[in-house]
This record gives sequence, C-alpha cells and structure tokens, in this order.
Amino acid sequence: MVSSSGAEIRKVTIHDVARSAGVSRQTVSRALNDKDEIDAATKQRVLDAARELGYRPSRFARGLVRQDTTTIGLVIPDLLNPFFTEVAAAALEAARARGWHVVVYDTADRAEEEFGTLQVIASQVDAVVGYFSCSEHDLERFTRGLPVVLIGREHHTAGFSSIRIDGEEGVRAAVAHLVAAGHERIGMLDHDGRSEPSIRREWFAAAAAAHGIDAGLVVGAAQSADGGGAALGALLTDHPEVTAVFTFNDIIAIGALREARRLGRSVPADLAVIGFDGLQLGTLVEPPLSSVALDTRKLGALAIDQVARLLTGMDPLGAEDLVVRAELRLSGSA
Repeated sequence: MVSSSGAEIRKVTIHDVARSAGVSRQTVSRALNDKDEIDAATKQRVLDAARELGYRPSRFARGLVRQDTTTIGLVIPDLLNPFFTEVAAAALEAARARGWHVVVYDTADRAEEEFGTLQVIASQVDAVVGYFSCSEHDLERFTRGLPVVLIGREHHTAGFSSIRIDGEEGVRAAVAHLVAAGHERIGMLDHDGRSEPSIRREWFAAAAAAHGIDAGLVVGAAQSADGGGAALGALLTDHPEVTAVFTFNDIIAIGALREARRLGRSVPADLAVIGFDGLQLGTLVEPPLSSVALDTRKLGALAIDQVARLLTGMDPLGAEDLVVRAELRLSGSA
C-alpha cells in the first residue's frame, strides 16, 4: 500500500494486534471471531487494539481463523528414551482432547539440532512446549511473541512458564531405604553429558550426607542401557565394595541390572538398584525395577493446560501448581 505522499504504508497484521494487546495470535483470532474460550476483559483489550490499529482481517484470513486450529510445537531431546516418549504421549493426549494439533520435534539432544528447530518453529506453531538446553535469551529471540512452557527447567523470562520436577524427597526416601536395608557403600550412575553435576546428584549427595554415607562414589553414564551397563562396570571395578546404586534414570538402571547379571551379582541380594523416572518399562524387567517415580501423564497434561491458559488470556497456573513431585516406588530390585 502507498500513501498519497508516495511513502509505503505497511499493512497491519494479526501479529501487530497481538503485540499491542499483549496476547498470542491465537487469542486475537478467537477474540475477533467471538469465541467463548477467552475472558471478556481480554477479548475487549484485543478488540480495542484492533480498532486503534485499523486492523481488518482479509476474507481468506477469516476463513483460516474460523477453523480455530491450534498447533503446538513439542520439542523433545530424545524420542528413543522412553521417558520422553511417555511425556510426549501424555501431551499429545491432552492436546487431542482440545482438538489441537501437535508437531513433535526431536533434537537428538544436540545443540545444533535444537537451534535448527527453533529457526523454523515460530512460523509453524501457536505455542512451544518442551525441553531446551539453550539460553533463555536464544529461546526468546526465536520464539518472540509465542507462549513458551519449559519442562524440567526453571525460567526467568517474562512470558515463559515452567513445569518443575521435584525429586528431592523421593531421592531422600530412596537413600533412607537403602541405609535401612544395611547398605553402607552406595554409588550413583549420573548423567555424563553435562559440564556440572546433575540436580539429581545434588539430591543424592544431600541424602547420603544426612546418613553419613560417602556420596563420592559416582560414575557418569551415557543415556542408554549400554551406558548404564558400562558405568556400573567401571564403578564396581574401582569400588567392588559397593552394594547399592542409585541411577540418574531408569534406562541407566536397566543397563545396570543387565551388567550386574553378567558380572554374577544377584539383584538385590548382592547389589540393590534404584532408578529415577518410574517408567512402565521398569515393570517388564527382571527383577522389576525400584524407582523414584514421576507421573509422566501429569507432566504432559500440565504443560498443555498451561499453554491453554496462556493462549486464551486466562490467569496462568502459579509456580506451586506447576510442580511434579517424584515418589519412591519400591519393587524387586531394592
């Protein structure tokens, strides 16, 4: 469009209205089409912004809006890890119940894949949910204007939200159980792909210290059953006196069970094993895996519920409502 003076005038878009009203593009769509999912105050704010900017959706745009299809970008670091598969399945179920579409991105737990995903995601989805290792600055740069819900990570950026995992009490209960069973040399198989000790190792160290147990018997493990087996072998080579292990996750624990069998150690008589996650897969191994268990269905459902609130202008859930706490679930391995 060109003004009478010859200067080009940019056409006002739905994104301009969203920025002015401080809401998402999807909320603008719903307000302009008089949908019931948003509150009256938010709807009026959108209508006022559209009027002030002189926004008029085209007939084609109105046709798209009336389909009222919300698309969520779900970013997962490793779909080969059953934990993330369970969380993704729960999110898909919750989104499907709302009639939403979900596009799943697997970053293979690599920074370059994560950035590649972020570069394309903003133009394809209405909100972003999932796991990220990059800085919040980069996240904000790529997802500007989109609701973002992080899983398993704190946030410090306005407009972002987080689903927090609290396993401290569960890990404390796991260590207390092992100590009560007579174990004095307890090792840990931690995540090996991080520059700093994991938060789960910090929980383990605090729980061990409370019982006067050495918390330094730690070996890093790749995030796979093979990684768990190799890490247990290394731990027992250096510290054959270890009689129990706590692992960063259940996949590592399952590998440790297999390696213990190969080494001729009976579980739990010679070596007790406790994982973290509470995967359904843990019930299928022999002996069944004891684990500090998370409710993966709650993780996925909470993330989608928070997205719905952010998209529709409702009050978002507060920090205390966005916590999933892990609990010790004992079975045959400890």
